[in-house]
Amino acid sequence: MDECSHWLGDERAYCRVVIGVRRYRTGLRCPLHTPSALVGLPEPRPGPGWPAGAWTTPSPQSASALFDARAVASGKRRAAAHTYRAARRLVARH
Repeated sequence: MDECSHWLGDERAYCRVVIGVRRYRTGLRCPLHTPSALVGLPEPRPGPGWPAGAWTTPSPQSASALFDARAVASGKRRAAAHTYRAARRLVARH
């Protein structure tokens, strides 16, 4: 069972409440010890969440490939001879 892992300094013990515990970046917290509650702010309202395509958005792989090719072509990154020549040609085109 999950329990609040907030350290109570005055009591020199953990909170260990099990009702209403949720996971936060700082660990498991009960409603009294959430990050917002500790600084005296109200809990944020639940929102719509991430957009539907947030995890399927393609990253700019072509840009990172060009940066990698520049590193190989400049000699800052080691590579096989054929990879070095291909990188030099790619950088020369751009």
